[in-house]
Amino acid sequence: MSPSLNHCRALDTSDPLRALRDHFVLPDGVIYLDGNSLGVLPKTAAARVADVITREWGQDLIRSWNSAGWFHLPQRLGDKIAPLVGAAPGEVVVTDSTSVNLYKVLSAALAIAAEDAPGKKTVVSERSNFPTDLYIAEGLCRERGYTLLLVEPDGILPALIGDAAVLMLTHVNYRTGAQHDMAPLTAAAHAAGCLAVWDLAHSAGAVPVDLNRAQADFAVGCGYKYLNGGPGAPAFVWVNTRHAERFQQPLSGWWGHAAPFEFTPGYRPASGITRYLCGTQPILSLAALECGLEVFGAAEALGGMAALRTKSLALTDLFIELVEERCAGHGLGLVTPRDHAQRGSQVCLSRNEGAYAIVQALIKRGVIGDFRAGDPSTGSGQAPSTGSGRTGSPDILRFGFTPLYIGFEDVWHAVEHLKQVLETGEWQRPEFKQKHAVT
Repeated sequence: MSPSLNHCRALDTSDPLRALRDHFVLPDGVIYLDGNSLGVLPKTAAARVADVITREWGQDLIRSWNSAGWFHLPQRLGDKIAPLVGAAPGEVVVTDSTSVNLYKVLSAALAIAAEDAPGKKTVVSERSNFPTDLYIAEGLCRERGYTLLLVEPDGILPALIGDAAVLMLTHVNYRTGAQHDMAPLTAAAHAAGCLAVWDLAHSAGAVPVDLNRAQADFAVGCGYKYLNGGPGAPAFVWVNTRHAERFQQPLSGWWGHAAPFEFTPGYRPASGITRYLCGTQPILSLAALECGLEVFGAAEALGGMAALRTKSLALTDLFIELVEERCAGHGLGLVTPRDHAQRGSQVCLSRNEGAYAIVQALIKRGVIGDFRAGDPSTGSGQAPSTGSGRTGSPDILRFGFTPLYIGFEDVWHAVEHLKQVLETGEWQRPEFKQKHAVT
């Protein structure tokens, strides 16, 4: 028998992290299971951004670069992210987007590889890696004369043998929720003479990450998912200290200069991670992100990332159990691994028909998840062609579980709504089949 509503309420009552929910704006009547796409609004963010606008910008004007500490915001926020990803103070900087930061670190990795192993000309990645990562890699490989080799997860280790120069992976797969084991994969890459580049967009703030212990080479991550920094929030970048002074990243803008206000014509990169900055920083967005990061300070007093991970696994276990018992017979498959060590903080369900419409019907009821189309990989082992490349794999209903603000009762009600949508055929209504620009 599946867990009851009362059982889920009891779990919430005994949840040591329950108070963290009060740090966020959660609309009435909404169960928000899309924090792996866009986190919710921290309660302090509106007032903080308003203060930056009206006082720091409105009254103090340009003086705020000094008096309000605007100039050092990228480093200050980087130090707040560092403990969430196993980095030391001064090793992370918040800037630009994940895509732009990936361009920087992959370019640097290729430059190092060209110097250390000039005969290696392949970048290895997972076929179902997030598309922007593959697009960035494809462009750089074309420019630098490298080959982008896309493989299934079980093909990663064999692909490192030979001329592989860089392994580029996303720690938690956006489509499936499957989590790679970072340390052994990084070690295998190094043993094969490769550098390891990691994307933490679906990890940072939801699952424990230890970049230094894993001896990774480069990492980037997102500020607007589990870190709750707001739509389009700046991303972050980390570089292992052994590489920090060795190269000059390709987007050599003035904010990454060693002394930007000397206004010299020649570029001289700043030391360490600061050289990963480029142009003038977006202060309003950084201020909003800082509000999201401050909640992790409160979480640290309650057990930090270890406690958040324990709750995340309990939430996703409960969701899987309830779906399989209460929605049986409706064509749903489980895509996300059951093994805790292989699971991120999301659960993905597959269905051959109507996945998009089912998600839309749930959103109409206030249960917000999202939809991802079936795996579009070509199966060739090379970079995707310009054609559709669809293999006919089932579409995905994707649900993210942010342990900072999702509760066990939320999970029970979400599955009850899913059950009703399936049993009544509500999803077949025409309005739920109309595609939106963002799915």
